[in-house]
Amino acid sequence: MPDGGGTARPAARLVVLAGPTAVGKGTVAACVRQNHPDIWISVSATTRAPRPGEIDGVHYHFVSDAEFDRLIAEDGLLEWAVVHGAARYGTPRAAVEEQLASGRSALLEIDLQGARQVRERMPEAFMVFLKPPSFDELVRRLTGRGTEDAEERDRRLRTAHVELAAEGEFDATIVNSDVETACSELVDLFGQAGRSTGAADTQTTTHDIDQ
Repeated sequence: MPDGGGTARPAARLVVLAGPTAVGKGTVAACVRQNHPDIWISVSATTRAPRPGEIDGVHYHFVSDAEFDRLIAEDGLLEWAVVHGAARYGTPRAAVEEQLASGRSALLEIDLQGARQVRERMPEAFMVFLKPPSFDELVRRLTGRGTEDAEERDRRLRTAHVELAAEGEFDATIVNSDVETACSELVDLFGQAGRSTGAADTQTTTHDIDQ
């Protein structure tokens, strides 16, 4: 709708960022939050315990199993999944819908299962796959961050093999080797979110370090 100067207001866009464990989704999303406040970042709900330094309501909404069950029963989640065979994660629906309705673009940083659910429920969402420069680098990042025990690392790496094979389901790919470059390229992709593409049509190569 034109504003008082006759200029059309950009449409709010929903972009979904997904990829394998330890690829750096959270780090790239945090960069977007810090440098692009015009883009709203969804905060997921999870039943897992907080890691050192994580703040409730900032990094995640940490909830009990009973509260998560209530959200599911009331259709309060846009998507949810059991991740790595352990904790549940989900995206609160109301907050996303409110931001889009207000005209503000939104970014969901979620796992592969959740991304598929969002695509079914909101096919207009633009799907971005974040992948590491190599599987060896993914292993290095996961073992180097020291937030999981050996059993958990092995489970996440098994899951990562499956997750990497899903790249073709996405509208665009960013190869993550540098956080700031990945962040910039992700923000640029918001400009393409209004049209539907295939992953082969839009491939961005980038580069990161972290989770």
